[in-house]
Amino acid sequence: MRAFIFPGQGSQAVGMGQALAAASPIAREVLQEVDEALGQNLSRLMAEGPADELTLTENAQPAIMANAIATLRVLEREGGIRLAEKADFVAGHSLGEYTALCAAGAIDLATTARLLKLRGQAMQAAVPVGEGSMAALLGADLAKAQAIAEAASEGDVCTVANDNDPTQVVISGTAAAIDRAIAIAKDHGAKRGIKLPVSAPFHCPLMQPAADAMRDALAKARIDAPLVPVYANVSAAPASDPDTIRRLLVEQVTGMVRWRESVLAMAEAGTGSFVEFGGKVLGPMVKRIVPDAEAISVVTMDDVEALLKAL
Repeated sequence: MRAFIFPGQGSQAVGMGQALAAASPIAREVLQEVDEALGQNLSRLMAEGPADELTLTENAQPAIMANAIATLRVLEREGGIRLAEKADFVAGHSLGEYTALCAAGAIDLATTARLLKLRGQAMQAAVPVGEGSMAALLGADLAKAQAIAEAASEGDVCTVANDNDPTQVVISGTAAAIDRAIAIAKDHGAKRGIKLPVSAPFHCPLMQPAADAMRDALAKARIDAPLVPVYANVSAAPASDPDTIRRLLVEQVTGMVRWRESVLAMAEAGTGSFVEFGGKVLGPMVKRIVPDAEAISVVTMDDVEALLKAL
């Protein structure tokens, strides 16, 4: 069995998608459709930067999605394959869950782009810049990370945001609490804590205003049943019912991304191959979670052609 997986924030880079767009009119069509949906020349920002503008949450989120969907569409249309015939499940990390839903036909491309633009704006607006922070705890599993977050909170918000793999967990909360967590990380068995270059504290209770904004937007958005089940971040379980998908996407804004558990659950369901589209972030995580699994990253035209031969 095979899962198609899609990366989250942090996988953006100036030049992303440029070579693929130069090689394939299908990739160019995807980027143009996203530009038109947003009323913004996002594809130029992806190609030329500047990096600080691309990294802004409201730009990074739709850009990462557009790049991944462009890669998938090239595979599907130039290779003449259908996702439902080649993938048993889809999943994505944080914003990548929206990409996964788009890939599986649950949300159309233009709607996905607009939802992610709004999601980025709402997340950024939820907490004034400088008041929130995030840190990666290296060499820490979930239990250690939860202990560090609890010890550092001192009445402030400090929770686990991303359970990425057995060696890396990300925490999120107020800037003061995250600084305390980094200071005590080694005392609680982590190798070290590293503050992340993010502009807001994602996936923690401070994001409640953004969750409210997404609840309103998702209530109005058309969501169909996906072609294959989507493993949701907050449940680490497959979802296919549109109303359930809406609820889980709202909960995801403030909830923990249970990526390690999601990969384990897909592996336990029989998935032996994981194909990451548009990034090289999730593949290494998969290998740390399920060492025997096959993990492939598809970014370039050569990658697409190699995957087509393998499929």
